[in-house]
Amino acid sequence: MDFLTATSSGTPIWLWLSLFVLIAGLLTFDLGVLFRKSHVMTMRESIVLWSGYAGIALLFGVFIYLQLGAEKAFLYLTGYVVEQSLSMDNIFVIALIMSYFAIPRELQHRVLFYGILGVVVLRGIMIVAGAALIAQFHWLLYLFAVFLVFTGIKMLMNGDHQYDVAGNPVLKFLRRHFRVTDGLRGDRFIVREPVKTGGQPLLQITPLFVALCVIEVADLIFAVDSIPAIFAITTDPFIVFSSNIFAILGLRALYFVLCAMLYRFAYLKYALSLVLVFIGAKILFIEAFGLESVSPAWSLAVTLAILGAGVAASLTKTAAEPAPEGVECCDPGNALLEAAQAEHNGDADRSLNPATEDGAVAQSRRSR
Repeated sequence: MDFLTATSSGTPIWLWLSLFVLIAGLLTFDLGVLFRKSHVMTMRESIVLWSGYAGIALLFGVFIYLQLGAEKAFLYLTGYVVEQSLSMDNIFVIALIMSYFAIPRELQHRVLFYGILGVVVLRGIMIVAGAALIAQFHWLLYLFAVFLVFTGIKMLMNGDHQYDVAGNPVLKFLRRHFRVTDGLRGDRFIVREPVKTGGQPLLQITPLFVALCVIEVADLIFAVDSIPAIFAITTDPFIVFSSNIFAILGLRALYFVLCAMLYRFAYLKYALSLVLVFIGAKILFIEAFGLESVSPAWSLAVTLAILGAGVAASLTKTAAEPAPEGVECCDPGNALLEAAQAEHNGDADRSLNPATEDGAVAQSRRSR
């Protein structure tokens, strides 16, 4: 009992254990029960799943309120809203990656699930490291604030910048150093089969595994924005980790909910950029002018107002616009992703398939 009531990073250990047990239970129920068999997730399933994760996240906020007080609860909710909003910016990038590797919709949930497991670990490491650095060097918080303002302004000026899947360094590394099958092998990430007919069976990775790795790297790139954003809201490791993880857990369901509607959110990126500027500027102004800290409730209200205005403006602007060709943008055949798919067909296949001329050269190098 003494161990459970002891504190770690200012939070009772029993609260940390409760959080980890809840996360493990949600992930086990998700893959082991709801999606034990791969299938195409319908819009209704996506909405129900995301609503469930969002509801649990809000209930956890109530739990924080009861255990740690109103201030911590508002900080948690602000962090959750900001992280969930920033994760929406990941969705089109994930859709591009899925299309680039022609991942069918019935397998996309599997890729995203294991991607989330990796993200939980990687972000946990980044949060622990960030909290330790800020505790040791408090001035890093102001560096984060400057970075957020700079990032927000950059997003405002480059709102239409597209993610380059082919330029991903992990994709280039995997193409050069690993055997990759010439196509998907069901829902398997790694297989053992001959490279050539009649040859000896060898371990090979599938495009499903390559897509998973590229998505992990894409999330790390986005984490460069999101981790400083949450630390600019609060430096409490428990609040930072819990709000970040709950936002990530809902990302898979949010992906399938919003994938078909991304064209409707024309101004969302600009709203997100203003949120980053607001969070960073708040810290800088408080430090520069010796002002009292803005209450967590006001910060949450301003954040919601900016995001709400961006969503409302987007829906108003695109209300009369027809939907793009294709049923959903997470469908590899959608016209929104035609360019990425064409690049994949024309270039990526040569590198991924050892049977082609370029692939044979790479395979020969590996053999030597």
